[in-house]
Amino acid sequence: MITVTGAAGMLGSRLVDRLTADGHQVRGVDLRDESTVTDVGDIRDARLLDRALADSSVVIHCAAALPSYPPDQIRSVIVDGTRSVFAAAQRARAARVVHVSSTAVYGLPRQVPTPEQHPRTPVDTYSAAKAAAEEIAEEHRAAGLPVAVLRPKTFLGPGRMGLFAMLFEWAEEGRNFPVLGRGDVRIQMFAVDDLVDAVVTVLNAPDEVANDTYNLGADHFGTLREDFQAVLDAAGHGRRVVSLPARPALAALSLLERLRLSPVYGRLLHKLMADSYVSTDKARRRLGFQPKLSNQDAILRTYEWWRAERHRARPAGQGRTSRDPWRQGALAAAKIFF
Repeated sequence: MITVTGAAGMLGSRLVDRLTADGHQVRGVDLRDESTVTDVGDIRDARLLDRALADSSVVIHCAAALPSYPPDQIRSVIVDGTRSVFAAAQRARAARVVHVSSTAVYGLPRQVPTPEQHPRTPVDTYSAAKAAAEEIAEEHRAAGLPVAVLRPKTFLGPGRMGLFAMLFEWAEEGRNFPVLGRGDVRIQMFAVDDLVDAVVTVLNAPDEVANDTYNLGADHFGTLREDFQAVLDAAGHGRRVVSLPARPALAALSLLERLRLSPVYGRLLHKLMADSYVSTDKARRRLGFQPKLSNQDAILRTYEWWRAERHRARPAGQGRTSRDPWRQGALAAAKIFF
């Protein structure tokens, strides 16, 4: 039996479907009652987890808060939730836990490509919570529980909305799309299908290989300008990525964030100003894992899905899940200039 937390999310739901198709018995835990969820409730509920993890040999911990959550909820869901999941796994005598973390734990590293041994240097509430959750995972690893910690870059694919929905909407409406500065920074992303493959690879690896920490990201990626332009080209309106003066635009967006008039959070703003990619050599060497899809493959697949499904998409919200489009706030009004 395999238990997946966050089973209604973009990653968790795909994992449940994949593992079930592979012949595994799977239980899914999530607050939302969807087809991939067998146990509806909060991961901080010990009794719920004891029920969901009964007879489970493997736990895959995907549940988390997004950076758009209020700070106290981010800390509670990510840190307290992770502590609760690992405690329940210990009570259930699970043989292995796969903890889905994030490259956000590196903060805004100056070393690129960033290796796994780079210090955790969180710069905001979200990255600090993800770093603290990793510390919990490592405590259990040190106590003898095999724990795989996976650090994916921002992953996307069919079902992904969030801020990507803004790019897709502007492209579909025949608008240009702005980038900070020249847009020549290299931002690595990761296809969700490749992330699912990576999790399955870890599940099939022996303990001495799985019991480690791995960066995950696309092998092939270009600049942010190139990736965004690929979407504009696919829209077919002949529009272009346009540069905004970096420092004034950054100051304006930071002010809008503080006034809660923009969904673009601070760490993302600063990340878009410099190269951001990690070394995936370790995953290739130890796991034998190599992603199939490039940045552009992933973003164009997501855009194709969005075009087909946008009229059935959920209404824009506050970014409670990565499957929801975010309200653009003041940025929606800025469309008239592009």
